Amino acid sequence: MNPGDWRGRARLFIQRFWQPTCACMTCMPGSWGNFPSLPHWTVAFHTGLATGILAVLLTFTPATKLYVNRYGNALIVGLLTVLGDAYSHANHYGFFFAEAIVTGVTSGLLALAGSYLFEDHARRLRAAWAWILKSPVR
Repeated sequence: MNPGDWRGRARLFIQRFWQPTCACMTCMPGSWGNFPSLPHWTVAFHTGLATGILAVLLTFTPATKLYVNRYGNALIVGLLTVLGDAYSHANHYGFFFAEAIVTGVTSGLLALAGSYLFEDHARRLRAAWAWILKSPVR
């Protein structure tokens, strides 16, 4: 990524914002029961924001090459989410940084799944949707 590519960085920020936010919403204790709660969303947004900012800052280093490979990208997203989650709120699980690690792994898996589903203008999703529409209704 070249230094003047702010449009690419904005896109990267948005991608790296939603994955940790969703992962944080899923991994926090009581996630599904507290889904409509504002404090729950605030913590998840802080995690996403911290991760998104770290991801954009990483584009100014040689580590930006990891974003090209889907597995390197998932690894970076997972590690940055661990940092963002640990920074944004206290641990709610048993051992040190357990919640941040679980959230990071979930975020990395979301990034990996997203790379498969949304690559090539969501070719796999469009193909699955076309297959569903062609299937006979029983």
